[in-house]
Amino acid sequence: MKKLSLLLVLVLVVSAFLVGCGSKSGEESQAAAPTGITVDGDVIKIGVFEPTTGENGGGGMQEILGARYANQIMPTIDINGKTYNIQLEEVDNQSDKSAAVTAAQSLISKGVVAVIGSYGSGVSIAAGETFAGSGVPAVGASCTNPQVTLGNDFYFRSCFLDPFQGTVMASYATDTGYKTAAVISQNGDDYSTGLAGYFKKSFEELGGTIVADETYQTNESDFNAILTKIKSSNPDCIFIPSSINTATLILPQISANGIKAQILAGDTWENAAIISKDGVGVAFSTFFDENDASNPVATQFVKGFKEFLNSDPKNITFNANTDTVAAVSALGYDSYTAIYEALKSLDGKDGALTSVAIRDALVAVSFDGVTGHISFDKNGDAIKDTAYIKTIDQNSLTTKEFKFIKTQTVKK
Repeated sequence: MKKLSLLLVLVLVVSAFLVGCGSKSGEESQAAAPTGITVDGDVIKIGVFEPTTGENGGGGMQEILGARYANQIMPTIDINGKTYNIQLEEVDNQSDKSAAVTAAQSLISKGVVAVIGSYGSGVSIAAGETFAGSGVPAVGASCTNPQVTLGNDFYFRSCFLDPFQGTVMASYATDTGYKTAAVISQNGDDYSTGLAGYFKKSFEELGGTIVADETYQTNESDFNAILTKIKSSNPDCIFIPSSINTATLILPQISANGIKAQILAGDTWENAAIISKDGVGVAFSTFFDENDASNPVATQFVKGFKEFLNSDPKNITFNANTDTVAAVSALGYDSYTAIYEALKSLDGKDGALTSVAIRDALVAVSFDGVTGHISFDKNGDAIKDTAYIKTIDQNSLTTKEFKFIKTQTVKK
């Protein structure tokens, strides 16, 4: 009897613990949804959650420029007979996951009802719980890792994803005739390891062979040991999904080691900082090309954004000392526009103007943006099926502009 009583007590204790903890399919899914933040007064605050320092500071500033220009073009909005001023609240997430959480919390404390960002998937993933827990939607511009939006009802994005991008670059490599590839990625970086993984998988599925797979640590600057191994494997191409900072460090070392393989990369390499004699010939995927005249929305944006850049020398400095339109700036603009379109749809609807209402409106957003048509799937991801492949040629050394090669879809 004592053993039976003890067993019954244990069962009751464990049951109580499980009820208290809940589960994804039970109590947790029935938990009260966040109430969000209510707009107070006539100012709508939109957070800009981007790195301005750290290894991704250059790209973060370009996304900020896109958001600032959008705010200049769409500074106010009328909802239910009231005119609201839209105010940007900018924070630096320092390209660091821990700092990203603090930066996200700072935005929430400032009363933002929506957020743009971030450049860098790792910081976006790190801050996702903060935004969702506060009931504040975020629209990422170029954070391409699937984990950013997966399982988070409050995160959206206007870019394509790494599974698509990795497959696109593998398709481009095989279409170009490359049979063997080496891969260099950064340990612990969600973007770099994720994109490298998708490229390797797709390249092998398309008949290619991965002959070397090397990794490096954050803030590493000497790649000679890795490159010696790469050279000995004699690959046709080398795929390097890395930050801008790493690109500027590794390209001269590739040249110094006499490596002749085609260098391939992802969207982060679209920054004029990598345009140099050592970068001539590299090819990378990106989201947008300023010379694509097929989209009238893009044509109008490019004209206005260049004028915006040239209106202040600081803008040119922040844009890698050029007025070339970076794809991430276009995405920053589109992310702002997505939030603006969500706000527009609330006109004529009852209820308070809240961050949760904006989130609910984002689900149904559909508009023609600078980087193509923007609408979101069930995960909050933009529905896109085309990437732009660009390179650096000899003319780029003078013009500081990348050369468009082709559009690339996934090879079936």
